[in-house]
Amino acid sequence: MSVLDLTLNNGITIPQLGFGVFQIPPEETAKAVATALEVGYRHIDTAEMYGNEAEVGAAIRASGVPRNEIFVTSKLNNGFHQPDQARAAFQGTLEALDIGYVDLFLIHWPLPTLYGGDYVSTWETLVEFTADGRARSVGVSNFQPDHLDRLAAQTGTVPAVNQIEVHPYFGNEAARKASHDRNILVEAWSPIAQGGVLEDETIVGIAQKYDKTPAQVVLRWHLERGDIIFPKSTHEERMRENFALFDIELSPDDVEAISALDKGEEGRTGPNPDTFAYIPD
Repeated sequence: MSVLDLTLNNGITIPQLGFGVFQIPPEETAKAVATALEVGYRHIDTAEMYGNEAEVGAAIRASGVPRNEIFVTSKLNNGFHQPDQARAAFQGTLEALDIGYVDLFLIHWPLPTLYGGDYVSTWETLVEFTADGRARSVGVSNFQPDHLDRLAAQTGTVPAVNQIEVHPYFGNEAARKASHDRNILVEAWSPIAQGGVLEDETIVGIAQKYDKTPAQVVLRWHLERGDIIFPKSTHEERMRENFALFDIELSPDDVEAISALDKGEEGRTGPNPDTFAYIPD
């Protein structure tokens, strides 16, 4: 079975299963992306902060896969929220990737304690990028319900996606619901909690039932809930394993059992978006 495409609120389709390059060193990125494309991935998620956009673009250009068959996401780095800075940073992303346009460009973090709490002008600047097709879609990452409410109230334009931490130990249900209520698709980063859920006895038991690995079961749980995911690996065998999610379907009871593992805020592995204020050097 092929990867399912979901439809964004602007009518553009996005592959629900992708490949992420977070924490892949630049010198390993081109090979990893090339292998992912060979396996069949058609959605690549990168970011200015990751420092490997150029290598992602090089792999795409060398792949022989038509550009319009690959969905590419990048994200605005935290030090460039002011409108003119965001414009310059986005141009830098386009030049680094060198693939003509991006399919999706995100505000990486809301940083509500910085820049006078102004992420609204940043969002309005990203919307500009869709006017001439340099970005086919724009969205946000790590936005809380009140952040989404503010964007909608002050701009009348909602993001195409909200990329947030989601995994069995941290369902992040309030942010998921707020996104879905506004027809915003949810992308789940850290979908297996950096491996932290893979030894859970509930997940192991369900994996044995389906003759799948715990990682495959958790990734399938995301797909069945409607999350977009982009697991990362530099190993071809693991890439293929993560891609082999379409020959099983979890029962509703198994989906519910995995969802019940949610630990709330205690399960969060990354920063809290309400207080995170990191700016790179």
